[in-house]
Amino acid sequence: MTVGVLALQGSFNEHLTALRRIGEKGVEIRKAEQLEAVDALIIPGGESTTMAKLAHYHNLFPALREFVKTGKPVWGTCAGLIFLADNAIGQKSGGQELIGGLDCMVHRNFFGSQLQSFEIQLSVPKLAEEEGGPSTFRGVFIRAPAILEVGPEVEVLADCPVPPETRKNMMLVANDQKGIASSDRVIVAVRQGNLLATAFHPELTSDSRWHSFFLKMKKDNGGKMLQCTSTSETDALQEKKPYDLPIYE
Repeated sequence: MTVGVLALQGSFNEHLTALRRIGEKGVEIRKAEQLEAVDALIIPGGESTTMAKLAHYHNLFPALREFVKTGKPVWGTCAGLIFLADNAIGQKSGGQELIGGLDCMVHRNFFGSQLQSFEIQLSVPKLAEEEGGPSTFRGVFIRAPAILEVGPEVEVLADCPVPPETRKNMMLVANDQKGIASSDRVIVAVRQGNLLATAFHPELTSDSRWHSFFLKMKKDNGGKMLQCTSTSETDALQEKKPYDLPIYE
């Protein structure tokens, strides 16, 4: 299997290193035509707005959406998760273009600014069942997003407690209304068919189980065409939400 790693910005080199560590071939992807030669794709973490601008400049979005629809495995980490989400909130003015396909709502920088980055042991029973090893995984969260809602076909692989400061912001913004402010945990890893997404950075650890898990994913979406959407199509949904968090620059 040849795995493409979107190499516009962010931690693509770390993903390539992790792939080499488990004996797999990884190639950098910067042009649409390069996607034709790979069997799977990783969209790494980085600065999602910058990555979106570069992808738009290189006219990559149409090719990326088509790649998702093929049923080939696609994994988004951190910023890559944002790209794959059908809906995103907490964005800068004007929003950003999304690839879509993953039936979830993500908050762009749910856990706060760079200073609120953290590490935590996550419970990962599905990963341990498939790949062996311990039942926990060290999640590295760097200015990280979180998944607030998922659709019925999305399998939750890991969740995370909401840090006290983030919970305080949530309560202030929600003004005691029901919603995410009533939960003390948020989703940070999911799978839907051929799509895998993590809010944290497995490529920054020496534990390669997520990469192995990803490479074993099969085309199990039943041949269904995944629907992709951009932020312009989600304004009505966002207006219904009683909560949002500060947008950290």
